Amino acid sequence: MKHRFIGLLSAAHLCTDLNQGALPAILPFLMSSHSLNYAQAAGLVFAASFVSSIIQPLFGYFADKISKPWLMPGGLFLAGAGLACIGFLSSYWAVFFAVAVSGIGIAAFHPEAARIANQVSGEKKGTGVSIFSVGGNGGFALGPVIATAALLVWGIKGTFVLLIPCVLMSVYLFAQIPRLQVEQAVAQVKTSTSPAPANQWIPFYKLTFVVFCRSIIFYGLNTFLPLYWIGFFHQSAAVSGTVLTILFSAGVVGTLLGGRMADKFGYHKVIQFGFVLLWPLLLFFLATENLMLATFLLVPIGFALFASASPLVVLGQKYLPNRMGFASGITLGLAVSVGGIATPLLGWLADHYGLRSAFYLLAALPLLALLQSFALPVPELDRDRA
Repeated sequence: MKHRFIGLLSAAHLCTDLNQGALPAILPFLMSSHSLNYAQAAGLVFAASFVSSIIQPLFGYFADKISKPWLMPGGLFLAGAGLACIGFLSSYWAVFFAVAVSGIGIAAFHPEAARIANQVSGEKKGTGVSIFSVGGNGGFALGPVIATAALLVWGIKGTFVLLIPCVLMSVYLFAQIPRLQVEQAVAQVKTSTSPAPANQWIPFYKLTFVVFCRSIIFYGLNTFLPLYWIGFFHQSAAVSGTVLTILFSAGVVGTLLGGRMADKFGYHKVIQFGFVLLWPLLLFFLATENLMLATFLLVPIGFALFASASPLVVLGQKYLPNRMGFASGITLGLAVSVGGIATPLLGWLADHYGLRSAFYLLAALPLLALLQSFALPVPELDRDRA
């Protein structure tokens, strides 16, 4: 495993997903300044997710045909620039468009970065991709902190702060592209000595359903946890932003351990363990009215939710060994963005039946994902090596 390049990709992933993590923390401020309801707030999450869901698989498809590493720094810059603009816009639809531009940048970054992360991970792909993924988790964890602090100091125009890390990292990443290309070529030579097995499309479709379920849970918590803290526990917007940091900080640990456990015990077992743990935890979370207990439960919930993240990505790449970019575009793009597309439905439920009704829907999804995970076969790639 090339730790230097994995670390670089992980840091770039952090700066990219910083913007995804910041958006939900910005929503309470936007709701206050623009008089938005739950559905409109969720629509902004939809803006970023819908664009990504359409474009990201296309980026992955072309990444398999012709590698374009410059998409990583270019996408990183767009991701920050789009979100940085929203504090300076007065129209809801202008904000909607700016968030969509950020979504395009996010879509451009992920497939190429995930494909290269797989290639430079060597034999320990679960560990390597988990380190890459933990950068994204770190971005989701730091995004609410940075956005909340900036908006408390400078008001809604404090969103400009989000552009700074994206510009710095995109410039550095662009300068490192020649070295990345050399290492990528070395990895391709090593893997070309043995022919890759055929793509397994049916198992990949089954896996995609599991990622669908996890994605909806992820985006639902990411969008509505701050609002739940405000509406149910009557906390301030500043306090509500910190709950996502707790969730995603626990997710960092879950992602790292999940990747290591997947290399040791198998991808299927780690995926199933995560959903077995997540289902009762979400129900217990909804049953409590104690603020301290609910805050404590965010730690195991974050661990369980993120433990399956990198195993799902690597398993998708193993099912489609000849289309790793496309597989990454689906597992990190289309499938993940389904959660953002479903968010307006959760917002509609929250507006009409209360915020807790949306959380009860989320609590049922781990069971569906768990049942489907038992139908996932061992990849032919692993069977051939065994």
